[in-house]
Amino acid sequence: MADKGKILVVDDDRLVLATVTHGLAQAGYEVIDADNGDDAILLARQHKPDLALLDIRMEGKSGFDVAAYLREYLHTPFMFLSAFADEETVRQVRALGAVAYLVKPLDIGQIVPTVEAAFANLPSRAADRPLPRPVVAVNDPVAAAVPDSVPMAVGVLMHRYSLQRGQALERLQKLAADEGRPLAEQAERLIQAVELLARPGQA
Repeated sequence: MADKGKILVVDDDRLVLATVTHGLAQAGYEVIDADNGDDAILLARQHKPDLALLDIRMEGKSGFDVAAYLREYLHTPFMFLSAFADEETVRQVRALGAVAYLVKPLDIGQIVPTVEAAFANLPSRAADRPLPRPVVAVNDPVAAAVPDSVPMAVGVLMHRYSLQRGQALERLQKLAADEGRPLAEQAERLIQAVELLARPGQA
């Protein structure tokens, strides 16, 4: 019985959409799905989901457009599912206040724990509820115990150096060890550096 909460899933890849929708339903969630941003907003207004999982790059309204609407008008928390971890994407994800950021490819066994962590942090249902604090954004088993800056930094390293997730995490850990910093602090420094380089006029 789907009684753990209501989730809106949005992805223009029908296979991804079907896989995620089925997996979350099997995990006990009520799932509403859409394959484009316009339908996603209409469904969100109608069904008032507790959480939204959004693909970023779609025809028409992007996942960022949908997220901005959910945040401003419905106060609905959201997480992103994306194959991209470039500097501009990372900056926008952080600016919008996503509760999680999962980098594709991934499977439902990696999504469900992140969804459950997000629900654990949701305040009680209320029209004027604040957005919850960010939770771990992962498709990585080690990330269950780390701050959200770490998996985001790992995603940046994966994208920039064409690394597998495990290799990127090892590189981040080595950077932290070499500089004598906690892993979370090193991750935050890396993300800040990427954001600085992404600003107009920066080399």
